[in-house]
Amino acid sequence: MTVIVTDAGFAADTWTGDFDAVTALDLASDVDPATVELTDEITMIRVQFPSFADGRGFTIGRVLRLRGYKGQLRAQGHVLADQYAMARRAGFDEVEIDDDLAARQPADQWVFRADWQAHNYQSRLRG
Repeated sequence: MTVIVTDAGFAADTWTGDFDAVTALDLASDVDPATVELTDEITMIRVQFPSFADGRGFTIGRVLRLRGYKGQLRAQGHVLADQYAMARRAGFDEVEIDDDLAARQPADQWVFRADWQAHNYQSRLRG
């Protein structure tokens, strides 16, 4: 099973689509986001995070948003609670983690970082 993390904490997965269909994409962490064909039919993109030390997924998410993707964007895999604010700033709407990680890092640790806009050191520097 998996757990969906949102700004409100843990939630059930409400996605009912199929990642093998044309309405959803499942992207590996080594995909070049500039080569992803974005169409209006795509309503969900899930980006794989194979390791908490692999930050390529953050770049993929950011580039997809800069290219104009407006649908649901989900980080899936080894994302830690400490990285949640970064995922949100990169453009992800939610994070999908496994039950084991959810047990080690309960919802309160994720919610603590849910005010991701307030903890942006770059915006504080810009003043």
